[in-house]
Amino acid sequence: MKLTFKPYTLELEHLFTIAKSSRTTTPVILTEIEFEGIVGHGEASMPPYLGENQETAVAFLSKVNLEQFKDPFDMENILNYVDSIAEKNSAAKASVDIALHDLVGKLLKKPWYAIWGFDRDKAPYTDFTIGIDTPEVVKQKVKEAEIYKILKVKLGSEDDKKLIEVIRSITDKPIRVDANQGWKDKHYALDLINWLKERNVEIVEQPMPKEMLDDMAWITERSPLPIIGDESVQRLPDVIKVHGVFDGINIKLMKSTGLREAHKMLLLARSLGMKVMLGCMTETSCGISAASQLSPMVDWADLDGNLLIKNDPYRGTKVLNGKLVLTDTPGIGLV
Repeated sequence: MKLTFKPYTLELEHLFTIAKSSRTTTPVILTEIEFEGIVGHGEASMPPYLGENQETAVAFLSKVNLEQFKDPFDMENILNYVDSIAEKNSAAKASVDIALHDLVGKLLKKPWYAIWGFDRDKAPYTDFTIGIDTPEVVKQKVKEAEIYKILKVKLGSEDDKKLIEVIRSITDKPIRVDANQGWKDKHYALDLINWLKERNVEIVEQPMPKEMLDDMAWITERSPLPIIGDESVQRLPDVIKVHGVFDGINIKLMKSTGLREAHKMLLLARSLGMKVMLGCMTETSCGISAASQLSPMVDWADLDGNLLIKNDPYRGTKVLNGKLVLTDTPGIGLV
């Protein structure tokens, strides 16, 4: 097997603002694994706040030698080797994992949801993300998201209530809220969650800084809405750590090192009675299509990252009237 990779920069449709940062682009690395004329595609998406960038990804991927492996179906050993090369580098590792899954699915001539035995008709509706912005821009974004039945709203600023009220002035669609660690006081957070409950908000994601687990457990115990962990949950061991802290977890391929570990996290969370959200960064259709293979098994999907960019080099999983549509295309579903 031969691994190749190249940097690529995603251009966002709008300035994207969350509680701690804003950006108009996202750096990614596009990967390919070739075996006997068949090519699998992968991606590493690296928003700056995650601590990875194109330089660190290139440095990591330059150390990956897949030519020592003769059988792409030896996935556990291959991906254990990739994981052992260096600490962290989760998105770079995910780019290899996704490309390997795409390759093996193509060799099997089946999509991964079918290989795992999932029912594609159970793929959920995805929400559409509205970042922190001025009232005028927020209204414009909501109108552009007309086909989506659920909105995800970024909070964590001093104008949180105002932002929700602006959205509620033009739509009564269900809202999912992501504070991105933006609330610092548990009493303030709980009061705001109770206020949000009265405005048709479904769930609240990562209300407080990731290290404040005791405070988040306090909120979860008292909250009228499900509380979902995101930044506090990166990889498989974190699922055990946050059991009892959150009602559920947000799994993202770029955090989990790819589909192999994301699948394990999903099964572990389910065995512990936890809810599961499937999320993403701003990504191409490569990363989104890969994640969508897991979507029939989750409670909530937040797979709109490719819908927020204007230079997607791939075509993959589609969204029809807000619903993820999985196809028979082998691998991760790129066409």
